[in-house]
Amino acid sequence: MASRGLRLLLLVYVGVLSYPDVSGISIETDNKNVKAEEFKEAILSCKYKFSKGMSLRIEWKKIESQGVSFVYYNGEFTGDLQGRAEMLNTGIRIRNVTRRDSGTYRCEISAKSEEGQRLGEATITLTVLVAPATPVCEVPSSAMTGTVVQMSCKETEGSPPSEYQWYRNGVALLEKTGTGSARAANITYIMNKKSGTLLFNTVTKNDTGEYFCEASNGIGLSQKCSVKRMQVDDLNVSGIIVAVLIVALVMILCGLGAFYAQKKGYFAKKSSSQKKTNYQSTSEKDFKHTKSFVI
Repeated sequence: MASRGLRLLLLVYVGVLSYPDVSGISIETDNKNVKAEEFKEAILSCKYKFSKGMSLRIEWKKIESQGVSFVYYNGEFTGDLQGRAEMLNTGIRIRNVTRRDSGTYRCEISAKSEEGQRLGEATITLTVLVAPATPVCEVPSSAMTGTVVQMSCKETEGSPPSEYQWYRNGVALLEKTGTGSARAANITYIMNKKSGTLLFNTVTKNDTGEYFCEASNGIGLSQKCSVKRMQVDDLNVSGIIVAVLIVALVMILCGLGAFYAQKKGYFAKKSSSQKKTNYQSTSEKDFKHTKSFVI
């Protein structure tokens, strides 16, 4: 078992087997860029052309950033493909593909004949397409007219990446293109379908409504976030002015009251009364102390 593992590691490191008197062999594939939806099947084809009666050796490898690993070796599948892949002649059928199966695969075929060893290989890229997940939307519950408001919508599961469409009160918002109906509508927002942002540079009361976003990438069903309401109100300038005046009036009245009390000598009387009380208290203490000393 240990020797077999050592041999596997050696073969992976070398990448392809080396033989004396090696000549090329023609290998083809029906599709160099295979795309398959998640949880469905994918077929990686690998076809060869050479004379009959040759002894074949077939290997499949997956090329990743951290190195090369065996997928099919010595007549059996290894790793994640065990139990859900099968050989189709020299190609592979993968059942129930997942996003982890995405990557570059290499089919290697060696044929031994009287003239020597013949080798050939084909490289295939598998892309697993994943439907979008439910996006996360951020919508402010309230805003003041004239302020900047930005809403966001994002999901990270979809492959290829999702595009986003915003809705207000159940109606799809137009993308600002500067021409046609979008221009005539006098759009006051900027919707970015790639990033999922909806930006109001100067929000108005007309922008009040119920918003939600929908994510789609052409795979499976589109997904949308829950509806959220944004209420836009005018800035109550008169109310703010009244509040400021009331606070100023209260401060003026407090100042006048303090000035009147000081002028009438209320603060001085209180100070004098407090001194008298302190003097009486001190005298009583001295008297008691003297009395106890005499006794």
